[in-house]
Amino acid sequence: MFNLGIVDGTLVVKCYDKWTKDSVHRVLQNIDYFTREQKNILFDLSDVTSFDSAGALVVLHIQKVIQDNGFRFDINGLDSKKSSLIKLCNTYDVTLDVASAQNAQKTKYSIDKYKIFDIFGRYIINSTTVLIAFLSFVGGAFVHLIKSILNPKKIRFSATIYHIEQSGLYAVPIIVITSLLIGVVLAYQGAVQLAQFGANIFIVEMIGIAATRELAPMIAAIVIAGRSASSFSAQIGVMKLTDEVDAMKTMGFTPWEFLVLPRVIALMIAVPLLVIVADITSILGGMLIAYSELGISYIEFIDRFKETVALKHILIGLIKAPVFGFIIAMIGCFRGFEINSSTESVGKYTTISVVNAIFWVIAFNALFSIVLTEIGI
Repeated sequence: MFNLGIVDGTLVVKCYDKWTKDSVHRVLQNIDYFTREQKNILFDLSDVTSFDSAGALVVLHIQKVIQDNGFRFDINGLDSKKSSLIKLCNTYDVTLDVASAQNAQKTKYSIDKYKIFDIFGRYIINSTTVLIAFLSFVGGAFVHLIKSILNPKKIRFSATIYHIEQSGLYAVPIIVITSLLIGVVLAYQGAVQLAQFGANIFIVEMIGIAATRELAPMIAAIVIAGRSASSFSAQIGVMKLTDEVDAMKTMGFTPWEFLVLPRVIALMIAVPLLVIVADITSILGGMLIAYSELGISYIEFIDRFKETVALKHILIGLIKAPVFGFIIAMIGCFRGFEINSSTESVGKYTTISVVNAIFWVIAFNALFSIVLTEIGI
């Protein structure tokens, strides 16, 4: 903040850095340095990088203290901004509450010390509120789904097929690419390790079980979470912004039947179909690497696959798929209805829906894995 030196009997105060509201309390806490020398003072502000009204008030306060003690006070290094601030504060006789300024940093530290508890508490309360709202939303979806099953005329088949096309059919290319790469990477890493023990043929079991039971369903669900959860949230959010949802309610149509259920049913149908595609392409990727790196022919790979990979592994992956689809659709729709009247909230809740959907897909996949392993399946 400042350095002290004596030149020709005058105490020269060389000021530097920032003299602003966040830092000048340190000057006031060391004001005794200026008075104990009992000399004329020259303030040099030429190296001060930032200067505001708080800094100007501190300079004027020090000037008053020195002049009251009968010594001269001069200022050098004033540019137009610093000069105008000091002149403005002096003209309107703005005074500085020295005691408050000296204790400002202590008060700031006291507040910051407890702020973490405030942030944590608010996070817990907000998370609990959102969880309760989401469970209520899921309950409402179940109720309307049962009503639709009991009265199939309420099911909007055209909208459901449309969402199957948008969320399922158009996702096939990216599912094929990602699943193929997963199979390739899995086979490459396994081939290096198995070749050291001469156990090349076991690459078939490793790829077959890992891909069909765990990786293919999870990769497909994550891709759909990125595409469809964000899409559902944005679509419903924009409808809220344009008052289409309110207009729908006014005309006697429920958003559940027109907006939520078609998307939920569509993903519960589309995700298992995409998992089948992911299973095939990931195994194909592993087969290519097994042939090129380990010399296992395609016929040998397929025969070994049929012998060693039980049907239950494929069925487990397919059973998980509708659950993943339900989770993704529910989160996407729920976050869409949370969007308020600002356009900024569209981006916010769209991002949150993708993050939530991916997290819960991975969490439920881990839960499935633990439970099925514990019961011996």
